[in-house]
Amino acid sequence: MSTTAGAFIAGGIAACGAVTATHPFETVKIRMQLQGELQSSSSSPHFYRGPIHGVSVIVRNEGLGGIYRGIGCAYIYQILLNGCRLGFYEPMRHTLATTLFNDAKTQNLGINMFCGAASGIMGAMAGSPFFLVKTRLQSFSPFLPVGTQHQYKNAWDGLSKIYKGEGVRGLYRGVGAAMIRTGFGSSVQLPTYFFAKRRLVKHLGMEEGPALHLASSTASGFVVCVVMHPPDTIMSRLYNQNGNLYKGVLDCLAKTISTEGFFAIYKGVIPHLTRILPHTILTLSLAEQTTKLVKKLEDRILGPQTRVL
Repeated sequence: MSTTAGAFIAGGIAACGAVTATHPFETVKIRMQLQGELQSSSSSPHFYRGPIHGVSVIVRNEGLGGIYRGIGCAYIYQILLNGCRLGFYEPMRHTLATTLFNDAKTQNLGINMFCGAASGIMGAMAGSPFFLVKTRLQSFSPFLPVGTQHQYKNAWDGLSKIYKGEGVRGLYRGVGAAMIRTGFGSSVQLPTYFFAKRRLVKHLGMEEGPALHLASSTASGFVVCVVMHPPDTIMSRLYNQNGNLYKGVLDCLAKTISTEGFFAIYKGVIPHLTRILPHTILTLSLAEQTTKLVKKLEDRILGPQTRVL
């Protein structure tokens, strides 16, 4: 096991590699979540109809720059989120298992879910301002606008304008929804990944390697998407609003369902699944490899006996 700092670095590097490949689908997902906001289904626009259609429409009208809007913020957010999630999960699990069961190797579903949620919430809090600006950059379109439009030149311009206009509180607009969303996703991501991994080894005789990592990551990504999408939709709308269109998470949920119907909270779920599956697969599979590299570096620098949980 690498140090907490080493696991943080390994998780951040892995997540950046994954987000480079999946960012276009995240852009489509956000625009689908915002199109027709607080409009009846009969009158709402359908500029973006799915992951492939959405990507093609954006690239055709805005070029590659349009589909990769906010990528800089995405990198910073992923480093903070997955650095915390992958860096703090195992140390927390180890401590609780040792405290409650006197055995650090004990795998308990409750402990695993708690540690997954707690580490994810820490990452969401740390990265919320960057996800806020990322959402606003991705939703902006000079050709087919959806939702409130924010004209930021880049990430720094967005952060500066929000801070000057609303202060620190403005930078953390929607953080409650972000914590719920990430807590939901994180509570199942790593526990599901390790659960699937153990079952595949035990029942199918799979051995440690890329095939096992791929299969386990796929199972984890599907569960994450199903659990996380409704709060993800609420978070996108809270982040993108101007003024006080929504008073909070519950107000946004109530207004969305009452105006657009229950399934409005699942708008963009197909692009989300298209993004989250490869993203989870790449993040967790790359994390296995980056963790090994970090361990080797730590052994050279610190020595094998000095690494701690």
